[in-house]
Amino acid sequence: MNKFLERLNAGAVFSADGATGTNLQKMGLKPGTAPEDLLIDNPEILLQLANSFVAAGSDIILTCSFGGTRLRMKGSKYVERCVEINTRAAELARKAASAREGVLVAGSIGPTGLLIKPLGPLTAEEAFSTYAEQAKALAEGGVDLFVVETMFSIDEASAAFDAIRSVSDLPIVVSFSYDRGVRTMMGTKPAQVMKIYQEKGAAAVGANCGTTLENMEKIVQEYAATAPGFPIWAKPNAGMPRTDENNAAIYDVTPQQMGEAALRNIAAGARIVGGCCGSSPEHVAGIASAVKSRA
Repeated sequence: MNKFLERLNAGAVFSADGATGTNLQKMGLKPGTAPEDLLIDNPEILLQLANSFVAAGSDIILTCSFGGTRLRMKGSKYVERCVEINTRAAELARKAASAREGVLVAGSIGPTGLLIKPLGPLTAEEAFSTYAEQAKALAEGGVDLFVVETMFSIDEASAAFDAIRSVSDLPIVVSFSYDRGVRTMMGTKPAQVMKIYQEKGAAAVGANCGTTLENMEKIVQEYAATAPGFPIWAKPNAGMPRTDENNAAIYDVTPQQMGEAALRNIAAGARIVGGCCGSSPEHVAGIASAVKSRA
């Protein structure tokens, strides 16, 4: 059986990793540069970040492939190397994961940045095709599972899910971003998401990014009420950012507070807990420590 499913079915609670973008910005990523470009230009910095998450206690680390579809990379100098980008992302995460026994690699798949017709220019077939290409490359690079994350559109999330399933039988987690409190920007509710993706065969359903820690807890509660006992993924931001005098985003939630929030989400039904924007390796250590304290 797949390692992730085996442990999930045995009742394990996982600590996931933290943010990619906000941490890379602190490490010198220039504004306007896609993190995926670093897989060719500076893979060492990505390995450094992934290693720091593993050292902090992450049981699952995500690949640096959130924006790795051909459609999202359209403006990148490496658009014609998107297959290589995704394979490299999986291989690099695999290298970091090998530092500690049992660490799993999740292939990160994010939105294309385009809406599907009739709301936007993208056809369902184009979305399916670009996601299938990405998923195949990630699978060949050695991921243990897929995470379709930061989604707000059922149509796009389903295109990604179906595309992954057309090229791989690895487990799929579907995670939506509720940036309108406990609703997505398109008005989608957690209960709708849970019903659709539980029926489609997702291994877990969840939320990432979004707004406050308090709203994430409400979202997890709604998921759990809709499908009691079904695995839930929860990766909130380290609170809502504010900007300093240099217009840089500052996140005020402490590692201890992230750990306490993780415990509340676990109590509400979450089985995989981590952090999104603003979540540093120190935040991940706070989460992992809290998870381990339950034993």
